[in-house]
Amino acid sequence: MSSTKVSRMSRTLMSLFAFLVVAYLVLCAALFVFQRALIYYPQPRAIDAPETLLTLQVADAQVLVTVRPHDGPKALIYFGGNAEDVSRSLPDFSQAFADHAIYLLHYRGYGGSSGSPSEEAIQRDAMTLFDMVYNTHPTIAVVGRSLGSGVALRLASQRPASRLILITPYNSLEDLAARQFRWFPVKWLLRDRFESWRYAAHITVPTLLIAAEHDEVIPRSSTEKLYTNFAKGVATLQVIPGSGHNSISESPQYLKLLGSAL
Repeated sequence: MSSTKVSRMSRTLMSLFAFLVVAYLVLCAALFVFQRALIYYPQPRAIDAPETLLTLQVADAQVLVTVRPHDGPKALIYFGGNAEDVSRSLPDFSQAFADHAIYLLHYRGYGGSSGSPSEEAIQRDAMTLFDMVYNTHPTIAVVGRSLGSGVALRLASQRPASRLILITPYNSLEDLAARQFRWFPVKWLLRDRFESWRYAAHITVPTLLIAAEHDEVIPRSSTEKLYTNFAKGVATLQVIPGSGHNSISESPQYLKLLGSAL
């Protein structure tokens, strides 16, 4: 092969390599810029009766909470998944937990709440809601599902919850993202990490982790890894047979497990 052909081939390979590098960097930049659109999928609110709505007093947004008031010491605060309308849980929760006041937080951007969701904004709203509820209900069960399990766990490590229930929980969002985007430096790109493992060791109240047998979104290994971060004797792990990530609440065992933990 002539030196001219070798030189031309070398330039072609260098150009191809440069193109691939630029394309990869563009994809990394896009992932960084648009990552929250891949994490949060705001949903409208199905239950819209004025008597079921409360506006949380925060300075920078209008954050709504679907509620079922009830006198007495007990309350349940619930944080939903990343594509969940939490108001849909109000009828079942109201029936199953008749002796609890019910508070279902609509994240910023969800269910009529203003603003944009982020880990820190959601966490601030969660603590504000807890402090408000605690004034009248000193016995608060904190419940989180999927994305909301990270919110609930961190909250329970910072506030005096009486019980903690985590439904389809994960060890960290970073672990899940690295599994989904294995060719990208997720560790350096991710802003909302939801590091549940970091807060698990600080939990001292009875905690129940509920996993779906066939969870296609959060691997069982992630839930089990989180479970190992709790102090011995604090947490228990239950698996609902035949259920998937989104169908777990349709199982007859779902509300029974929640009720037994309360």
